[in-house]
Amino acid sequence: QVQLVESGGGLVQAGGSLRLSCTASGRTVRGYAMGWFRQAPGKEREFVATINWSDGSTNYADSVKGRFTISRDNAKNTLYLQMNSLNPEDTAVYYCASSRLLGDITPTPKVSDFGSWGQGTQVTVSS
Repeated sequence: QVQLVESGGGLVQAGGSLRLSCTASGRTVRGYAMGWFRQAPGKEREFVATINWSDGSTNYADSVKGRFTISRDNAKNTLYLQMNSLNPEDTAVYYCASSRLLGDITPTPKVSDFGSWGQGTQVTVSS
C-alpha cells in the first residue's frame, strides 16, 4: 500500500493561484497513473486531472482545462497540481490518488479506478 500526503491548500481570492503537492511513500508509484480529485460539501468526489506514468500524458476535467496543470516528479515521488485563475466553484477538499492497476488510466476515470488516497487538503476560494 502506498501512503499519500497532500499539502499546499489554503484560502485564496478569486483569480489567484495555488500549487498542491502530494508525496508518496511506501509502495512505489512507478508504473501507476496518479490523479487529483475534489469534493465540495454535499457533492460527490469528482475527477480533476490525471497523469500517466508511461509517457506523462494528462487528462483534465472540462471545468479546469486551461487553468490547472498536473505534473509529477518521479525522482521525488511527488505529484503536483498548479491551479490558476481560481474561482469560488473550485472550493473543495482536494485529494491525490494512485491508480489501482499498473498502466495508463482511462481519460475519464472513476473514483473506483484508484486504490490509494491521501487525506485531502482544503482549498477555499473567496469571491
